[in-house]
Amino acid sequence: MTIFIDSLDTPVALVDVSRMQRNIQRMQNQANRQRVRLRPHVKTTKCEQVVAAQVKAGAQGITVSTLKEAQAFFAQGITDILYAVAMAPTKLNQALELRRAGCSLTIVTDSVAGARAITDFCRSHGERFEVFIEIDSDHHRSGVRSDDPVLIEIARILHEGGAVLKGVMTHAGESYKLNTLEALQEIAEIERSECVTAAEVIRSAGLPCEEVSVGSTPTALSAVNLDGVTELRAGVYVFFDLVMHNVGVCQLDELALSVLTTVIGHQLEKGWIITDSGWMAMSRDRGTQSQQCDFGYGLVCDAEGKLIDGLQLRSANQEHGVASFEEGQKVNIEQQFPIGTRLRILPNHACATGAQYQAYKALEENGEISHWPRLNGW
Repeated sequence: MTIFIDSLDTPVALVDVSRMQRNIQRMQNQANRQRVRLRPHVKTTKCEQVVAAQVKAGAQGITVSTLKEAQAFFAQGITDILYAVAMAPTKLNQALELRRAGCSLTIVTDSVAGARAITDFCRSHGERFEVFIEIDSDHHRSGVRSDDPVLIEIARILHEGGAVLKGVMTHAGESYKLNTLEALQEIAEIERSECVTAAEVIRSAGLPCEEVSVGSTPTALSAVNLDGVTELRAGVYVFFDLVMHNVGVCQLDELALSVLTTVIGHQLEKGWIITDSGWMAMSRDRGTQSQQCDFGYGLVCDAEGKLIDGLQLRSANQEHGVASFEEGQKVNIEQQFPIGTRLRILPNHACATGAQYQAYKALEENGEISHWPRLNGW
């Protein structure tokens, strides 16, 4: 395996394929147990080969964060796509092109103004967009509360204005701040119950609401009961990362994405190992900084992926990473990590780190490496 890795230029985004496949199957098994569809969010990987593995495992449809993703995966044969960002009126023409090409694209809104923009566009273009209303289940970011009268107003505008009111969806992003199974199970139930309640409110008003879509990686893996839910969405589970490890939904040996880097220097008096994995390679994301364990810019492994105890990428400039051991650890860094040594860095946030690269290098158990392009931009 090392021979194959040594042939790569660094820094490079490295995917452990066997770990990835186990992660995919774990989430699919959870969806199967709960008797709901799994609609993976592909924004983490934005990669045809990864999405193909998810579909092969049983995923039904995908979730995207950009219309560029929708276009790319539709071109690769996936037709059932949820664009899970509130629809900007300026993007309706782009969405229309996809639908008229045969893509079953569902869009999202969480406001009266957004609903009116969609229905005005529907009437003027002879189109019936399928629409989810986003529900705010945990005060995290966007959406409308299930007990807010505006929910019915939005639903009525969509239904009577010419769109197809397909259902409701939510994302319990506050789950990223938790770190116990009990807390994760509680917020998973809040996510479920708030979204199901919103659907019931809409139905009680005599309006259709067939689908109830929920999910984040922590809540999807922690949910005990998904009664009333029709589909589960999650994304980062395919790779996992250090934030998810701190949340408590994965072990370090389940992280499937790392950054392969090379030692390019030392500062012996400071105990620094200098690498070519700066923040352009790792991203600026310091998501673990606010959690119980701050992992700097990432945990350091050897070239085989074995964690090196106490060694972290503690700071980063644009193209330089600075790794060092915990205070008190006596290590001859120049001898143990000479210039040219290959290391792997486990990232804080797989989505942000992956976004720094045009492609992944996919590492099989036998050491073979494949080139997996990924999509960037909007």
